[in-house]
Amino acid sequence: MLHLVPGVSPSSWQPSYKGICPCVGAMVCKTPQISSRSSDKLRLKLQFGLQRLKKREPTISETIFCASQRPIQNPSIRKDKPIPQNVDFPPILPKKKKKPFPIPFKKIQKAAREDRKLAQMGIEKPLEPPKNGLLVPDLIPLAYEVLDAWKILIKGVAQLLHSIPVYGCSECSEVHVALEGHQIKDCLGPTSRDRHSLHSWVRGSIDDILVPIESYHLYDPFGRRIKHETRFDYDRIPAVVELCIQAGVDIPEYPSRRRMKPIRMIGKKVIDRGGFLEEPKPWRLGNPSTPVDFDTYRASERFPPPLSEDIPRIAQETMDAYDFVRSGVMKLMKKFTVKACGYCSEVHVGPWGHNAKVLWCIQASMEGWKAWLAGCNC
Repeated sequence: MLHLVPGVSPSSWQPSYKGICPCVGAMVCKTPQISSRSSDKLRLKLQFGLQRLKKREPTISETIFCASQRPIQNPSIRKDKPIPQNVDFPPILPKKKKKPFPIPFKKIQKAAREDRKLAQMGIEKPLEPPKNGLLVPDLIPLAYEVLDAWKILIKGVAQLLHSIPVYGCSECSEVHVALEGHQIKDCLGPTSRDRHSLHSWVRGSIDDILVPIESYHLYDPFGRRIKHETRFDYDRIPAVVELCIQAGVDIPEYPSRRRMKPIRMIGKKVIDRGGFLEEPKPWRLGNPSTPVDFDTYRASERFPPPLSEDIPRIAQETMDAYDFVRSGVMKLMKKFTVKACGYCSEVHVGPWGHNAKVLWCIQASMEGWKAWLAGCNC
């Protein structure tokens, strides 16, 4: 900060620097020593200046110089997003609490009200493929590519497991890829208190890398709903494979109904589905030894260990296959409906879920009801 003293020449100033902060530097100039004769003149000038201030006449008392070392940023330019690897993991939700809806609940209610109004007026719901049971021709090649990438992914992981050790905790879902398990105390298993939250490491398998998420295979997704008594009449296959089959992939072992005419619905009621067809029996009952290359079951035994010079190539192909499967499944799920349970990991590919009662889902829902009743004041 510069103090301009009337009657003093700028050449006699002696600058001194005090407290320069990282972004702003302030320069303060000391006033020189003034003699008694000049002090009388200064007093008169100050009195004259005060009189002018009282008359509201503009005067210059001081000048401030400010310099910044930071470049001026354009406010229209947005800040860069954080690097994905530095973003925190999503919080672990308690099992007693239901999972949040991926779609805002208000939008779900709004769509339900619109369907209810159309049903009350007797107007059919406008359905587009694949909601009306027909295939989407543009997604059929993508479904075949996703299934091929899924096979490459299983084969690559199974081969890499022969050379790279993987450990999994026997009490929780923690997985560690290294020569031995880590010593971080973050185990949440049932007996973690006895082990002071240390993990109980065992040798892992392909199911620890590619977590098996299975779904019931339906010959007609718009047919009869699966009941608890009839759950063993249907095969359970990987949900990725079932999604590709419903998108247009033809697998002889798992046939699927291909409609030529769309179904018709009023509200939630199907008024024309083309009749019910007899579903073929599960293929595994006839020939259980048929090899399946899109399942992780005993994959390490089906594929031999690779050569040491082929490991980098297999690792790169596996990563490319994983990226393609992930992006392709996301594109397919934007069109085809996939239902997930709010309390467990059960997944069903189709327009509506099944009615099979899963044990761990019953336990989770009962714990949720107990927690609700414990907090109830009735």
